[in-house]
Amino acid sequence: MEIFLVALGALLMILGILGSFLPVIPGPLTSWFGLLVLHFTEGVKLGNTFLIVTLLFAIFIYVLDYIIPALGTKRFGGSNEGMIGTTLGLVVGLITPIPLGIIIGPFIGALVGEMVHRNDINKAIKAAFGSFLGFIASTFLKFIVAIIYLGLFIAKLMEHNASWY
Repeated sequence: MEIFLVALGALLMILGILGSFLPVIPGPLTSWFGLLVLHFTEGVKLGNTFLIVTLLFAIFIYVLDYIIPALGTKRFGGSNEGMIGTTLGLVVGLITPIPLGIIIGPFIGALVGEMVHRNDINKAIKAAFGSFLGFIASTFLKFIVAIIYLGLFIAKLMEHNASWY
């Protein structure tokens, strides 16, 4: 059972990292569930304070994930259509074979979204850039938190692995 729980926790950690880039998976929250699963193993006991603090931080990042792109879009004069375009561009960028699709997709999506909203290319480019910057900042933040949670997962696992033998 221990191996299953550790494997499930590791899978949730990987999904959390992927969730930093995929808009359908809440990255840091998924990584936190990996820590929670690790807590239920025999060899690793994480403190309640540790679990609560990491959960609150994951929730904070989850909320910021919606605020940061909106702030970037609003700061540069963007619209909701630009934010929707950014998300759709990300999904298209992920499934295309272009190596930089994950970076180019959100910008093009935001540009198209802004062009649908208004027919001024200069304002659309400016708003798309803001939406893109917000998306990049938010994605980077989620990725860093998911990597930190993975580091905590590995550290706690290694700290207690001697008790399993």
